[in-house]
Amino acid sequence: MNAKKASESRIVNTAQVLSCDLNNYNTLFGGILMKKLDDAATLSARRHSRVKECVTASTDSIDFLCPIHQTDSVCVESFVSFTGRTSMEIFCKVIAEDISTGDRRIAATAFLTFVALDENKKPVPVPGVIPETEEEKFLYETAKERAEIRKLRRTKSKELAEYISLDKPWD
Repeated sequence: MNAKKASESRIVNTAQVLSCDLNNYNTLFGGILMKKLDDAATLSARRHSRVKECVTASTDSIDFLCPIHQTDSVCVESFVSFTGRTSMEIFCKVIAEDISTGDRRIAATAFLTFVALDENKKPVPVPGVIPETEEEKFLYETAKERAEIRKLRRTKSKELAEYISLDKPWD
């Protein structure tokens, strides 16, 4: 299976911020942005793996760096930054642009992990990734550390799940 350039999985979605997308602080709801990130990352994963179904295995973090206002456009850019055997790390960045002035700022960053599935819902191998730009190379070179942290966090989550009650709180 031939490796693919990171740029081949790049997705760019730009939209205006609507009044219905705003919270009581008149900034973009975090949940609205999270959906935009997951949508873009899903397409990056599918474009890279060329399978019908890719599922979100984890969202490492979504770091909200500055608010997004109604006067802004919001641009979500995503691409595959690293791959395992069946998994893909997707990097997402959110650029807010003040439409009146043209000022652009990084509003958020996120890492999501997707797994490619076959028609029987079983994981399938994915191509490697070839970084080209400085940004892509930096993300590729730092990916193994993030993968280790991800693995540790998953282990801790499984341990926690053993102690969480399934009892109905209203009984």
